[in-house]
Amino acid sequence: MRIAYFTGTYPRATDTFIQREVTGLRDLGLEVFTFAVRRPADDSIVGPEQIAERSQTNYLLPFNLGLMVKAHLTLLFGAPSRYVQGLKLAWATSQPGFKGFLYQLIYFVEAGILAHLITTQNIAHLHNHIASSSCTVAMLAAELGGFTFSFTMHGPHIFFEPYRWRVDEKIKHAKFVACISHFCRSQGMIFSRPDQWDKLKIVHCGVDPSLFETVTHQGPGKRLLYVGRLAAEKGLPVLLEALPELIDLEPELILTVVGDGADRALLEQQVSALGLQNHVRFLGYQSQSAVREHLKNTDIFVLPSFAEGIPVVLMEAMAAGVAVIATQVAGVSELVHSGINGYGVPPGDRQALSECISFLMKDADTRNRLGAAARTRVEQEFNVLTEVEKLYQLFTGETCGRADAAVDADTSAVV
Repeated sequence: MRIAYFTGTYPRATDTFIQREVTGLRDLGLEVFTFAVRRPADDSIVGPEQIAERSQTNYLLPFNLGLMVKAHLTLLFGAPSRYVQGLKLAWATSQPGFKGFLYQLIYFVEAGILAHLITTQNIAHLHNHIASSSCTVAMLAAELGGFTFSFTMHGPHIFFEPYRWRVDEKIKHAKFVACISHFCRSQGMIFSRPDQWDKLKIVHCGVDPSLFETVTHQGPGKRLLYVGRLAAEKGLPVLLEALPELIDLEPELILTVVGDGADRALLEQQVSALGLQNHVRFLGYQSQSAVREHLKNTDIFVLPSFAEGIPVVLMEAMAAGVAVIATQVAGVSELVHSGINGYGVPPGDRQALSECISFLMKDADTRNRLGAAARTRVEQEFNVLTEVEKLYQLFTGETCGRADAAVDADTSAVV
């Protein structure tokens, strides 16, 4: 079976979960073609995985005028009624105002190009990641091209503006929706009719635990690690505010920050204002192999986010047997069971975060116990090989033959 994967920008350093799915589905025998609206910047290409994927991905921008005209004329004259239905759907799901209309017009143009590319390559199904603008393009492309589409719904951002992005219509038109958590599925249920709920399937993002060496913890925990975008919703200022009192307890404490983003300059200013220059290292984006090396050399992984889906990097830390501390937001509690395989703290609570880090810094035995349980949790419920098998079944209607990969909405019960 030939399927297409589509998103706004691909591949980026932050898209490892998509890259793993694509690779896993190819390993199971599917022909997977990758498409994206735009080509990623060079600073997002941090490893051989991204280099390989970028070289074989089809990009819609910048527009090729000849291809754009050919695509839309072929669709119009090949199936005029379907083209009209695509126009109606674009109009019905347009955001309000002139600006909203203009954006929808651009999405429709992109959808026509995407539909043409997919139909000319005899691709049977289109799958989209991230349910905002690129999913609008995917929905319209499927309408224009007469093929099926599905999407993976992550959060948190799509749940901030579900009416703007017409989550209801996307669920209605999709063959299925892969929800990364029960929390995510519940949000989809809010914005869709009960007769659509069977489409909402739990398919976790996942990692391959075999790639991660497990950490053995000894002595005081001096090394903290954060991996992720440097953005407001990640809550890093709260962690930085907690560091001075932790340094009083452990003068050799080091926080390593892997990732980049719009808030990097502000965070670096905060580090200077707090006098933490000798205790915080900003490393920017790193390759997947480099992240695994950082995990091997850390004592505590901290994710102080205000909003999340279920962070893949948290799964990676847990697969490496690192003791994790995360905030109790969205679906995080479906991964981190506080006191069993990590600790959950209230978002924005500096004191609770500080106390939890302080406790784990002092207790290597607890770090080892949590890390072992964390590894088991990822192996059982967030293994990318198992989750890819679920997707394979949803795409093809068949089991892959490698393992039982049931995808009923309630198969991922939290225990």
